[in-house]
Amino acid sequence: MQPPPRSLVTAMVDPMALWQRIPGLVVVLTPQGRGLFISADYAASTGTALDLDQGSGWDAALEPASRSTLWERLPSRSHFVAQVVLRFVDGSDHWIEWTAHWQPEGGHYLCLLHDVTTLMRSARTQAEQLRLLADNVPSALAYYDAHDFRCIFANRTYAEAFGWDEHSIVGHTFAEVIGEQAAREIEPYVQALLTQRRSISYERQAVRPDGSTQWIKVNLMPHLDASGAPQAALVLITDVTQQRQAEQALRESEERMARFMHASAEGVVFHSNGIIEDVNQPVCDLTGYSREALIGRNALDFVPPEHHPKVLAVLAAAQDATYESEIIHRDGHRIAVEFIGRTMMRNGQRLRMSIVRDIRDRHLAQARIRHLAHHDALTGLPNRMSFMEHLDQRMDQARRTEDALALLFVDLDDFKRVNDSLGHLVGDRLLQTVAQRITASLRHSDRVARFGGDEFMVLLGAVRDRADVEDVARKLLEAIEQPIEVDALRLSVTPSIGIALFPAHAQSPGELIKHADRAMYQAKAQGRATFRFFDPALGSAARAALELESQLSRALDEDQFRLQFQPQVRAADGAIVCVEALLRWQHPDDRLLVPGDFLAVAEQQRLMLPIGHWVMRQALRTTRRWRERGLTDARMALNVSATQFQAPGFVEGIERMLAEEGADGQWLELELNERLLMHDVPQVKQRLSRLKALGARIVIDDFGTGHFSMRHLRELPVDKIKIHRSFVGDLPLAADSAAIACAIIQMARHFGHDIVAEGVETLDQRNFLMAQGCEVFQGEVITLPLTADAFEAWVQAQRPCRQP
Repeated sequence: MQPPPRSLVTAMVDPMALWQRIPGLVVVLTPQGRGLFISADYAASTGTALDLDQGSGWDAALEPASRSTLWERLPSRSHFVAQVVLRFVDGSDHWIEWTAHWQPEGGHYLCLLHDVTTLMRSARTQAEQLRLLADNVPSALAYYDAHDFRCIFANRTYAEAFGWDEHSIVGHTFAEVIGEQAAREIEPYVQALLTQRRSISYERQAVRPDGSTQWIKVNLMPHLDASGAPQAALVLITDVTQQRQAEQALRESEERMARFMHASAEGVVFHSNGIIEDVNQPVCDLTGYSREALIGRNALDFVPPEHHPKVLAVLAAAQDATYESEIIHRDGHRIAVEFIGRTMMRNGQRLRMSIVRDIRDRHLAQARIRHLAHHDALTGLPNRMSFMEHLDQRMDQARRTEDALALLFVDLDDFKRVNDSLGHLVGDRLLQTVAQRITASLRHSDRVARFGGDEFMVLLGAVRDRADVEDVARKLLEAIEQPIEVDALRLSVTPSIGIALFPAHAQSPGELIKHADRAMYQAKAQGRATFRFFDPALGSAARAALELESQLSRALDEDQFRLQFQPQVRAADGAIVCVEALLRWQHPDDRLLVPGDFLAVAEQQRLMLPIGHWVMRQALRTTRRWRERGLTDARMALNVSATQFQAPGFVEGIERMLAEEGADGQWLELELNERLLMHDVPQVKQRLSRLKALGARIVIDDFGTGHFSMRHLRELPVDKIKIHRSFVGDLPLAADSAAIACAIIQMARHFGHDIVAEGVETLDQRNFLMAQGCEVFQGEVITLPLTADAFEAWVQAQRPCRQP
């Protein structure tokens, strides 16, 4: 398009010479963007000049974006206002409010420019402050146009929540920002805001950009113009995820608590300030009331008054606590309970929860434990510990009142025989019956206890004289020895009773019991089924026995025991058929003690087992040495005590010792007295058979001194019978001894047993016994017991009389 001729421009400008009089910044433009006029102030401020021929140069100082804005608006041929930036001649940028007035009659724009830099800078500062504030509040903020629902403003939190930033989100609709699905969900709330022109609040779940879900609370607040019409809406979003999760967790916790409460076997009560708000069925069962009858009642209504202070103190402290109390059943009886108190939240309310645990069984068990701790489980009588405590108290009391006490130590005679032969069940029934009979024979003030096994203690108080105690002892003897019917069996047992008096015999409980015990053993020694009072002489004997016990233990440790050997010789040819090993104790005071001096104490104190092991080991080593040297291959005879024979593992012990010493069971003869063999014959027979299987020969020692049954002699696997020296010593003059010796010899020959006579001291005795059929002898007529060395020398001396 060709520019108009200069004459035309001049003609057009001249009429406008008035514009030159308008102060400030003035520009006249055509819709095509040709400059017709710039004011002197404009030219001076911007340093631009207008090329009138070309109409250019007026926009040289415009910032590029501002230039584009004006060029886009000019063709509209209508009034407009634009914000532009001009760079002044000093290099500074200025915000200009460009007001273009369309002049239809002239076909141009009269543009008046106002410098609003100061105002814009202030506005920008305020906007930056607003942005800073908006981006740092703990909520998401957005401002939407109410007409096209486009975002005008959003803080960083809001924009980032939906995957935008605070600049890119501007101009987009809320459907584009939050998604079509979410936009449809909130459409009813938006319409309510527009139609009702009031704030709307709602909650919904939203999906974060990372895919996680959050709960948000949305507040929509309308921005109304002067007429009340909605212009925009402020959106305030608060993340309530943690709150809702906490509420959900609380609900789940309360649901679990409710399930626990109603599934628990223990009572559960919820109460606030003591008023019951909920209970489960076990509480109803404990109290006898229905749930409806309990709710609303004061919890203290069901607690005995004397327990109120404790309960109130726990409630006042509001602390977790566990304590025992009681509750009152509907029918009035009391129930022992344990309260476990906890403070907790339920349905958003702080409550006190009490677990109510029925502890009646616990109390019964505790009472049972206390009873068992002080009483014998079988008889129900006080036990040793309880009796000792009572005895100590009664002795203290007796010292103050100067009263006398009597302690009776009751032991059943041969009770072990009942247990072993008839079984422990029968033995237990027997003990229970004896306990009942003793109790029935005493006064209420007297005390009876089972001290252990078949031992009972009786304590008599306020004893006036010895005769009263004797009367009680006789009553006990008579009561206990009465026959007892147990499982169709008629049994009889007798007691031996030892009696000690306080303060006459002892000053302490232990001493009193010890003296009664000694007296009881004296009663047994004097025939059993009787009673004896403690005699101080018994105390001396007891002390001597105690000292001997200590010396015996030391003798084992210090190898003070010795073996001597005495042969059993066949009279016909002088052959040694057996050698008996005899125990001796070389006492430190140079005495050589024989078994009769110490074995009784060894038996009582359980020293017989280690002593017996020593004897057997030494005897095996000796006979092995003799056999290896060719001295003699005669069997070695060993005495076996009841303690050894009845000990568990006796046979196994011999078998093990034979292997350890490289010996053979055929080298041994084991001598057992007839009393031992009469005890529990089936078991004895079984054990003897096992010994025979090892190769050992079985000998009945001291035959004729007991009451051995001929039937047992036939049943038991016996090889030899030994005539006791008491029947030999009077031969041949004593007719009764001669008759007994002859009978024993004939009986042994009848049953096919070998026979040996011990204690043969004279030729007359030997000749008499030989005449009756006894051919093997042991005693001084042959030789006294010899040490190993002496025995070896004696054998060497007997070589002319060689054994077969």
